[in-house]
Amino acid sequence: MHAALIVMAAGMGSRYGGDKQVDGVGPNGEFLMNYGIYDAVRAGFDKIIFVIKPDIKSLVEKMAGEGFKHLHTADGRPIEVLYAVQDFASIPDFYHVPSQRTSPLGTVHAVLCARELVQEPFCVINADDYYGQGAYRSIYKELQHLPEEGHAAMVGYLLENTVSAYGTVTRGVCRVEKAQLTHVCETRNIGLLPDGTIAALGEDAPHILEGNTVVSMNFWGFKPSIFPLMEQYFHNFLGNLGDSEKGSAYFPIWSGRC
Repeated sequence: MHAALIVMAAGMGSRYGGDKQVDGVGPNGEFLMNYGIYDAVRAGFDKIIFVIKPDIKSLVEKMAGEGFKHLHTADGRPIEVLYAVQDFASIPDFYHVPSQRTSPLGTVHAVLCARELVQEPFCVINADDYYGQGAYRSIYKELQHLPEEGHAAMVGYLLENTVSAYGTVTRGVCRVEKAQLTHVCETRNIGLLPDGTIAALGEDAPHILEGNTVVSMNFWGFKPSIFPLMEQYFHNFLGNLGDSEKGSAYFPIWSGRC
């Protein structure tokens, strides 16, 4: 089965303090996303689409994209490497982007920027997360059976395995009923209390979260038939955004109410 991997690498890295997507972490300066892409190719993905900012295209081509053009899947299929730019040129005409805004408009916008390059089942990952080999095998298998109309799949992780001792994180906290994902709630400022308890640290009393809670790490699987629904959601989002400098269209908010 042909399948595409969309790598979202256009984030500003504001919490990190720079462009962490293009920071070398391997012994030869490899990006973190290089490891995930190798895992994806081994699982069967034969198209890689980088969604990037315009000013890092040449760097991503040199340090990541060019090297993958010589790879093949386990059954011998060559790898196609493509690039999509996430910028304000793709925003529909009815919305005027505030002049002071510099940040991208979220994960849904990122995937819509790659729409014209996708004709096959696809999954979406963050460039700055490591998901593990098994995750790509699981999502590739699921994509073969995913219904066409309006359905999605997600690889979930246990919250206790995704929190940090060095600050808070944002996670999509999932509600799962009878092995089906019913909604995802974007939850910010999740951190560890002094006794090791995990909690969402708001202005009021911390909201305690169980370590075995399933969370989203933005590892989604779709069929191309999802694009009209994404576009409708994104247009509705823009219609309600107004002059906000920071609002973003995220998959977790799209997936359900908190």
